[in-house]
Amino acid sequence: MKFNPSVARLAFAQALSGANSTVVYATGAIIGNMLSPRPELATLPISLFVVGMALSTLPVGSLTRRYGRQAAFRTGNICGVLVGLLACAALVVHSFALYCIAMLFGGAYAAVVLTFRFAAAECVSPTEKPRALSMVMAGGVAAGVVGPQLVSSTMNLWSPHAYAVTYAAAAGVAVLSAIVLRGVKFQREVAGESTRGGRSAKEILRQPQLLIAMVCGVVSYMTMNFMMTSAPLAMELCGISRLYANYGIEMHVIAMYAPSFFTGRLIERFGAFAVVLSGLALTALAAIAGFSGVTAHHFWVALVLLGLGWNFGFLGASAMVLASHTPEEAPRVQSINDFVVFGAMVIGSFVSGSLLMSFGWATVTSLMLPPIIVSALALVWLLWGRVGAVQHR
Repeated sequence: MKFNPSVARLAFAQALSGANSTVVYATGAIIGNMLSPRPELATLPISLFVVGMALSTLPVGSLTRRYGRQAAFRTGNICGVLVGLLACAALVVHSFALYCIAMLFGGAYAAVVLTFRFAAAECVSPTEKPRALSMVMAGGVAAGVVGPQLVSSTMNLWSPHAYAVTYAAAAGVAVLSAIVLRGVKFQREVAGESTRGGRSAKEILRQPQLLIAMVCGVVSYMTMNFMMTSAPLAMELCGISRLYANYGIEMHVIAMYAPSFFTGRLIERFGAFAVVLSGLALTALAAIAGFSGVTAHHFWVALVLLGLGWNFGFLGASAMVLASHTPEEAPRVQSINDFVVFGAMVIGSFVSGSLLMSFGWATVTSLMLPPIIVSALALVWLLWGRVGAVQHR
């Protein structure tokens, strides 16, 4: 794919905006444990972050259809500034409720950021869509470095209020992201197109490929969030230092996005089905690694495998979604897909913390395997059906 300035801007914005999400995942459970009135509520802030993502996807899709991508981007960046400022204030006044409210805005910001991958497809020709999608997600590699380093370098700068400066800095990063996004140009503008054609939502959702793509996207994202939500707190409970926990999250986020430099090519060469199936297998290995022990190295290996599995599973599923709609249907289908994915994540996020505190890390990791197996079987069934259809022609 030739250099595209708009795709490059989206990748840079992905790096900046993704750093905010990384800050939340690296600190949310720890801060929750610091501020919450009860230990089992420690992961509630991250759960509310996911709730914010789920609740925002359909409004973001509607905003995009009516006013265009740039309006959605601006709204997301405003939410990014708010989460930083509100979380900073919550840490200063020691308010668990205010921190939880901040996480809702953080989830809304993350929901907009995840539309960058679909926005990239509107900046290039149809044949370049998988690589454009992949290149934007590759921007998350920088997020994997910037986010944890931002935490490590600022978490104790204001010693009476740990992490307050971290979130103030995150608000500044959101402003910088807004500046970068202003220069993105699209080959076609989606605003208003949904009113001029396209199938009904009911008809679109009858497609087996789209339904199974959504299932695989749900499992890839839900299991990743399920493990990553509780991992920093689990490491702390196992006596592993916060600095090591930050390293673990850094390696995890880099593993989430680094394969994006070539995932698009893998999809083009081997197909989205094979890439998704590989992602599910890697996620299963992450669960097994996590179940095997509780040393820092066990956590690190599990988190790296989890990141790789998420990349293949989520990007492959996103490519399947792109192949299931017309340009006119894009904002509607994409927002429905993300709503389902993030809605399912809410369940995993809410239960992971209580499971960790009640039953331990081994239970959290072992419960990842059943949904992985179910989604893999669904994908194989769809692939088998396609092979059978070709043979009968």
